[in-house]
Amino acid sequence: MGQTGTILSQTDFCIFLPPKFGGDIALNEDRAVAFCTKPNMPGAANAQVLPAGFIKTAHFVANTTANWVQVTGRIDRSKYGLSPKDGGGQYDMRAPVGALCNGYKSFVQLTEPDAQIYCIRCCQNKTDCPVNKSTHGCVKVLGGSYL
Repeated sequence: MGQTGTILSQTDFCIFLPPKFGGDIALNEDRAVAFCTKPNMPGAANAQVLPAGFIKTAHFVANTTANWVQVTGRIDRSKYGLSPKDGGGQYDMRAPVGALCNGYKSFVQLTEPDAQIYCIRCCQNKTDCPVNKSTHGCVKVLGGSYL
C-alpha cells in the first residue's frame, strides 16, 4: 500500500488513514497509508481510493510565497467505519514511517473522527508544517475552512 500522498487541487488530493476499515487514527500512526480522491493519482504510487462520500467538503489553499499547499474540510466518518469516540491524531513525515507528500519536504495531517474534520498541509519549509501540536486539532494547527 502507498506511503506517498499528493495535493494537486481541491478535487485531486490524498490523505492518510488506517490501512483497515474501522481503524483508530492514533493507534495506526505507524501503519497509515495514502488514500486519494481518485484512482491512479499522479505522484501517489500504490495509494488506495477514498470511499465514496468520505470527503464531504474540501477547501484548497496554495501559499505560493511560503511554498505550501493544504486541504481542509469535513468527513463522513461512517464511510470508513471510524468511531465517533475517536479523538483522532496526527500523521507526518515521521509516522507513518516512510510517508511523504509528493514534491514537498514535509507534511502534517490531523484527522478528527469525533468532530468529522481533517486537514493536511504539504510544505517545503518544515516550520510551515508544525508537528509538535498534535493535540491542538486542525483549527488551531492549520486554520482553514471546515464548512
